[in-house]
Amino acid sequence: MKLFPIAPVPSNRGDGAGQLQKKKWQRFLSEPLLHFLVVGALLFGVYRIVSLETEKATDAQTIQLTKDDIRQLAITWLAQGRPPPTPEQLRGLVDQKVTEEILFREAVALGLDRDDQIIKRRLAQKMDFLAADLATLNEPSVADLTTWFRQNADRFALPPHLSFRHLYFSFDKHGEASRDSAAAALTLIAGKSANSPDVAALADPFMFRNYYGDATPEQIAKEFGPEFAKALFELKSGSWQGPVQSGYGWHLVWIDSIEPGRVPTFEEVAPDAKAVWLDDRYREVKRAALEEMRSRYVVIVPSIDPGDLLAPQNPQAASNSTGSVAQ
Repeated sequence: MKLFPIAPVPSNRGDGAGQLQKKKWQRFLSEPLLHFLVVGALLFGVYRIVSLETEKATDAQTIQLTKDDIRQLAITWLAQGRPPPTPEQLRGLVDQKVTEEILFREAVALGLDRDDQIIKRRLAQKMDFLAADLATLNEPSVADLTTWFRQNADRFALPPHLSFRHLYFSFDKHGEASRDSAAAALTLIAGKSANSPDVAALADPFMFRNYYGDATPEQIAKEFGPEFAKALFELKSGSWQGPVQSGYGWHLVWIDSIEPGRVPTFEEVAPDAKAVWLDDRYREVKRAALEEMRSRYVVIVPSIDPGDLLAPQNPQAASNSTGSVAQ
């Protein structure tokens, strides 16, 4: 009997399909085009990373001063009352500027600018100056100032003022009889002029002045007290009057002239009005800027018991207090 060879039967049809898929991937991965794309992408990525690092390093190590920077150095030098800087002095100023920039960059690189109260205050001050610059961008016209002045004229009201001389009778010398001494002297000098030599001989020496010209209520109150100042502006000019009490004793007073308070015209105070207008404008711009900046933040303030401000906080109390206030 003739025997025929029998071919092996695959035990799992999935093995044939897996081998076929594997061969396809091998052919795909062996494609030269794929190798070219992968290598090119890697080279591009490495180049991009290296170039960015190089740019950063170059920028970090480059200090470039412009002509305006040099001019500013010279202007600062001249503002100190010095003659124009010599070439050697200008090189010294440039070296100082470069050194300052290097130290600044190194400090920032080390993080020394973080959590520094002085730096925070300085930057806040620069923002404040920026707001002031913005406030002065638009100069007010005469019409604008005139309209504004009419609405704010009371802010420029001139206080009353007077010129007076006085005779002093001290508590130390006359005691409780100091008022009676002043009243008796008034009868002796009635009808006499303010400059009469007999008048000054009756009074005690005064530690300050005997004559005050164009004095306002505030100025008089600072030296003699508010009640004395009030009483003076109720007197008439041209004669000896009193006695008027101050914190030093009693006084006989001669009013040379007295001018009531008044509101000046715009022409009298135009420069001052412009200065106040700019100041108001600055405050308004600053307020609006701060409100706009603050609107971008959430401020959280912990709840603090008033007693915590007077003594170190108890750790146990700190663990129990978790409240906060958002602004």
